[in-house]
Amino acid sequence: MESAFSFWLKCGTNFPYINELEGLLKEAVVQATFAAPLRHNSVETFDEYNTKKNVGKGTPTVWWDIVPNSDKCEIYAYMAGGGCTLPGKAMVLMPGAGYEGITDFVLDQMTSYGLNACPPLLVGVGVGTSIETAALNSKKALMRPIGSHNENANAAKMERLLEDGINAIGLGPQGMGGKYSVMGVNIENTARHPSTIGVAVNVGCWSHRRGHIVVNPDLTVTCDKHSTWKFNA
Repeated sequence: MESAFSFWLKCGTNFPYINELEGLLKEAVVQATFAAPLRHNSVETFDEYNTKKNVGKGTPTVWWDIVPNSDKCEIYAYMAGGGCTLPGKAMVLMPGAGYEGITDFVLDQMTSYGLNACPPLLVGVGVGTSIETAALNSKKALMRPIGSHNENANAAKMERLLEDGINAIGLGPQGMGGKYSVMGVNIENTARHPSTIGVAVNVGCWSHRRGHIVVNPDLTVTCDKHSTWKFNA
């Protein structure tokens, strides 16, 4: 199985295991690599050797959102392969490019690299001020369920228009041609500086390996992604 792990934590300041979380997640990745098993996909940059554990310098990637006055921790886990990572790109547009510029950027990435990402795809689009804010927004967009929509009506309309536009390219399942190239387009955005439009794309392949659990302070766990999953304390 593929493996390139990233975690997004929405963690309460009162969660009792906040200090141990990153270490526990790293150990969990090592255990999963051998138990599943998972393909070894963590190569130390510049030294060019595979750790064979799916962990290395700065991996797995962990993003933190700290939630005040909460004692719970939401954990989003995401596993991506090289193909669905390849279309990822971020840039900053001039303000005059407008939403048409965002559309051109997304469609250009899909026509250039969408074929490599094993369609049908879930396309995450991030919009913000800078490259890093847009990129993080686009990754968070992939954590949303397929079929969900941005709470802003204009953004939701753009999601539908982009979905129609990418489908019209005709990539089709596994790039063999057809009407259905995407499972959906999710846009996540933050307010931006008036003189810039940061935009980014991240893509999930057809298998879209995403997990989501909520860990309570007493270590009871709920999972809304896999109905057959059981937690063994």
